[in-house]
Amino acid sequence: MITYQYQAITKDGKKTRGVVQAIDEYAAVTKIKAACPIVTAIKPVRERGGDGILQKEIGVKKINAKALSIMCSQFAIILKSGVPISRCMEMIADQTEDKRLKKMLFSAAEDVAEGIGIARSFEKNCKGLPITFVETVRAGEESGTLEDSFEALQRYYEKSYRTGQKVRRAISYPIFVICVAIVVLIIVMVKVVPALVISFVDLGGDLPLITKALISSSEFFGRYWLIMVTVVVMVIAAVKLVGKNEEGKLYIHRLKLRLPILGNISLLNNSSQFANTMSTLLTAGISVHKALGVTAKVLDNYVLSREISMMSGRIEEGKSFGECMRATHDLPTTLVEMSAIGEETGELEETLSTVGDYFDNEAEHATEKAISKLEPTILVIMAGFAGFIVIAIYLPMFTMYSLI
Repeated sequence: MITYQYQAITKDGKKTRGVVQAIDEYAAVTKIKAACPIVTAIKPVRERGGDGILQKEIGVKKINAKALSIMCSQFAIILKSGVPISRCMEMIADQTEDKRLKKMLFSAAEDVAEGIGIARSFEKNCKGLPITFVETVRAGEESGTLEDSFEALQRYYEKSYRTGQKVRRAISYPIFVICVAIVVLIIVMVKVVPALVISFVDLGGDLPLITKALISSSEFFGRYWLIMVTVVVMVIAAVKLVGKNEEGKLYIHRLKLRLPILGNISLLNNSSQFANTMSTLLTAGISVHKALGVTAKVLDNYVLSREISMMSGRIEEGKSFGECMRATHDLPTTLVEMSAIGEETGELEETLSTVGDYFDNEAEHATEKAISKLEPTILVIMAGFAGFIVIAIYLPMFTMYSLI
């Protein structure tokens, strides 16, 4: 849980301040408004102890989507048979091969057996669980439809895993080829070319211009490689430093959406994330404005995440979901209009699920199309480098042999 410090105005019109613990800022504001209708300021407080989100270990890895899918499927099946949830957790922990997940499930089972809420026990003991999982379980726990929530999560994480696998398979070959090409180029420029230079000097004669260019490039890499590595590291560090600032983060993530080809793929992936996450949360019984708050934290792109977070506030003001969607600037028109139609027809969850499938396919198609263009480009560039090196090496040899 996160501890928030707040300032508010009571029903009597008096200013007050205090602290409250909640899963997120939205939940904290809801708790505060139960006693104080107007919240004037709220901010998270980092505590030395506790087990809230702000205190979680740096570098804690998220649990694999496939492992989550299997676990949710097991929960849904076992709970339908009437097994108590604490015993269910122990049974699943016995079956899982992931040591970290096994330990977390056993700890959560102990807490549930002692009377702690299911979502709270997951939140406390399972640090790698996504917020989507925790909030969906919480909704199922509160509505008494826990097995349905786990079924929805199983479908959600299975789809997420399949999509991720397709993208990874598509990009693995180009990345491998690029890495091999870079390693080979470095070896040639640092080891092979200097040895050939010595041979050319021993043979004497005037070297062709292309060979001189190759030698100069090799000397440049050999002399300034440390400076180049330092510059690259400094650029990466500068980008990360700028990304910590609100304006800088917005600029970087807006630039990601504007990049040719990659920007479109990023937009499609985030649209898929939005539709699939919202569909899962709404199916679990979570209200629209709370589902938007959770979904905003799931999206990879900060610009889109910020827009979705602002939508949550507009929903709370009484505006319809369709109106809020149409007020956004970066979401695709298809997603906006289909979501509005889904709300009007009373089938928002099903519509979002369909739209999620559509954007999954579009993102996969766009990725494959980009890679189909990238692969021949890589081969042409590699062939160009190889041709340049071969000509630069053999041309002086032929020249010198003709003089003998």
